Amino acid sequence: MLAPPPVLLAYSGKFLPDKGFGTMQTIGLCRFSYPALGGFQVEHETIEKRIAYLYDHNRLEERFQLLETVALPCLKAQTDPDFSLIIVIGDQFPKQHEERLADLVADFPQALLHKEPPRNQREVMKEILNAARLDPSEPCLQFRYDDDDAVSVDFIQRLREAARDVAPLLAQHKTVAFDWNNGYVAEFGPEGISATEIFRQFYVASLGMYIRGDCPMTIMNFAHEKISRFMPTISFSEPPMWVRSHNGYNDSRQKPVKQIPVKPLTDAEIKIFRDRFAIDIDHVKRVFSGA
Repeated sequence: MLAPPPVLLAYSGKFLPDKGFGTMQTIGLCRFSYPALGGFQVEHETIEKRIAYLYDHNRLEERFQLLETVALPCLKAQTDPDFSLIIVIGDQFPKQHEERLADLVADFPQALLHKEPPRNQREVMKEILNAARLDPSEPCLQFRYDDDDAVSVDFIQRLREAARDVAPLLAQHKTVAFDWNNGYVAEFGPEGISATEIFRQFYVASLGMYIRGDCPMTIMNFAHEKISRFMPTISFSEPPMWVRSHNGYNDSRQKPVKQIPVKPLTDAEIKIFRDRFAIDIDHVKRVFSGA
């Protein structure tokens, strides 16, 4: 078993959970260009070729732009800040990029960078999540997080409230999933943001999971779109809860897929993106234009 990752340090002081739903330990997991063995829809012949692809300068530049403008602001603005986010990187991640990543999360005490050598992605992620549980005999909430997506600023709050509201169901099952299926597909660039609202069940963004105490299951045990096959799932259809970015390096879009048309945000949508997701269109323009 892995030694407990330093993410536990993020729980000092006010982040120390107790046994109530209101402060149940909540753990997020984000893979930032981690060169896993498996886990990608686009395969590479060798791990060296995968690392070269993931650490390509142009690709990493876009990932950092999306992390800075889309993925991190909403987590830093959560109405319930009592959670942790483990950001997993490879042990060969270039030093200058690791320092850049550390700078981006310097004002985000819930985040921790966790290094791993290339390993089977599902097994290593399960180990990391289980090692992060402060008390495995107590239940916890977990969520996955893609580095180019966003969740609503009240996602953690709503996840906890949903778990509290279905307490009798949780008492009967080792695991229960919570899914918010209303969100946006969006594209980001120097001109700003284009998007369209869609309904899609079991996206990675805004998908959470309850795990009973003494249960070794994690949210990484299951493919996100198949999670309803293995446990009770509860879906909520409003309000908009996530932004799924479409960009040049989406792993799921490297093969032919159905295109989703998007349009420049209206004034009303600009406000929704700012208020619901902490995504500021002027910030997007500056970062993507290199200003």
